Amino acid sequence: MAGQTRRRGAALEEAILRAAVAELTESGYAGLTMDKVAARAGTNKNAIYRRWPNRLALGIAAYKQLGKAAPLPDTGELRGDVLELLRLVNRNWSSPAGAVLRELLAAAGGAAEFLAQLQDQSGDAAAAPWLTVLGRAVARGEVAPEALHPRVATVAVVLLRNEFVARGVPTAPDDVLVEIVDEVYLPLVRRRGRAG
Repeated sequence: MAGQTRRRGAALEEAILRAAVAELTESGYAGLTMDKVAARAGTNKNAIYRRWPNRLALGIAAYKQLGKAAPLPDTGELRGDVLELLRLVNRNWSSPAGAVLRELLAAAGGAAEFLAQLQDQSGDAAAAPWLTVLGRAVARGEVAPEALHPRVATVAVVLLRNEFVARGVPTAPDDVLVEIVDEVYLPLVRRRGRAG
């Protein structure tokens, strides 16, 4: 390591997150250790602890990196877009990344602080693709602009998450996704425009 420049700030944080993502992908949350991440990132544990107070916080930050950058479906109609986006989420929850999410949820064990960090995925960042899909439908005249609300936009994924969490299933059958879209989501967004 002689002659290697010392990384700081964002560069070091990025290296740590890349290392944590690699460890999560290879070993799951159970195999994620601060020692392994530090070794892989070429830093020490203190540098990690200054940014993330514990293994769970680091695991959550790394998990968030796993779920970035999937292209949004654009079928030309709201029903198709929402159904395809739900299918994408369903596949993700059935994938190794989904297994990591289940491990993180189990490790958080109801701890409000950590669940809030995980559900940061359901905040603005997680609502963005749903708002984009719904916004396209508003632009096409399929639904009224009043339907464009974060809670309304994310209802379908919240119901899918309920299947995932409450029923303990890692994937939902396609007929459940169709039912969520046809029986709950579409009637809700269509009614929002008439309620105003």
